[in-house]
Amino acid sequence: MLPAAVLLVVTGALTACGAGEDTSPAAAPTPTVDVPSTDPAPPDGAALTGTPSGGASQTAPVGTDPGSAVPPTSGPTAGGVTERRPPSPPPVVLPPRQAGEPTGREVVAAFRAAGLKAANVRDRSVECGPDGLGLGCSELVVTDNVAVYVFPDESSAGDLAERWSGAAYRSGTVVLNYLEAPTPPADRPRYEKVLDTLR
Repeated sequence: MLPAAVLLVVTGALTACGAGEDTSPAAAPTPTVDVPSTDPAPPDGAALTGTPSGGASQTAPVGTDPGSAVPPTSGPTAGGVTERRPPSPPPVVLPPRQAGEPTGREVVAAFRAAGLKAANVRDRSVECGPDGLGLGCSELVVTDNVAVYVFPDESSAGDLAERWSGAAYRSGTVVLNYLEAPTPPADRPRYEKVLDTLR
């Protein structure tokens, strides 16, 4: 019986001592454990909406993904180089020939009818316009022996005849040019006489 009473006394004393200890945090340091935050992670792009140390708010544009933004380019597409076709040139508009004046082909036909050489007839009227020589003529018919220029007026014809002085002859609005022809000077008056009969 005595041993049991002693055991109860000792147990009570130990319990009293345990209750008397200082259990405040300052009495015994407790170890600290880093516990990760349980706050939900910010959504994508939320880091851009924070305020840096400067105090200015940096927000990403609404509806854009900063990581996938690609600046617009003006270069060729991924499929290859873009081919651009030049616009078609406008048709050459020549000044009209004066009424009653012979055409270039009529002059050449008259040469042939008179027995004069006028081989390899070519219409080169396109050279009268701005894309060619820009001479301002209405027609240009060329043969291997003489070139026949028809102008819209006598003034324009006279200007070109003076420029080609010594190798040209004018009658009205028509100018005969021998610069690119092997016609001998002795035969030229025959061509000029035929031209004069057409007016």
